[in-house]
Amino acid sequence: MTEVDRDLVEQASSAASRARADYSGFAVGAAALASDGRVFIGANIELSVYGLSMCAERVALFKAYTEGAEDIVALAVAGSTVRPISPCGACRQVIWELAPNARILLANQDGSEVAKHTPADLLPNGFFLDTDRIQD
Repeated sequence: MTEVDRDLVEQASSAASRARADYSGFAVGAAALASDGRVFIGANIELSVYGLSMCAERVALFKAYTEGAEDIVALAVAGSTVRPISPCGACRQVIWELAPNARILLANQDGSEVAKHTPADLLPNGFFLDTDRIQD
C-alpha cells in the first residue's frame, strides 16, 4: 500500500471517532481524496428515524462534490469491524456514480487489514446513465 493510501486509511479511521452511532454503536469513517489533493472526511450520522441517517461514505463524497471536487481518485472507509468493512448497497451506488474510477480502500477498525477494490468490484453492472465517465 502506498503512503498516500495509508494516510487516507488513517484519516478514515480517525473520522470514525466523529460518528454519531447512538443506536447501533457501529462507527464508520471515510476519507475521499480528490485529484487536486484535498481530502474530505465523513462519519456516519444516525438519527432516531433510521431512514434519515447517513453513511460515512456518502457524507465524505457529498462534501467533496459540494466543495467542487468532482474527480475523486480514492476513497478509504474504516469501521468498527475485525475484517475490512463492506459498504452498504446505497453507498455502493453512490460510489459507482460519484467516484467511478477511484480506488476503494476498505479497512478494519485499526487499519491493520485493508482490501483494495474498484467501484465495479463493489457493484458489478451498476446503474449509471452517464457511462462515458467510466474509464477502462
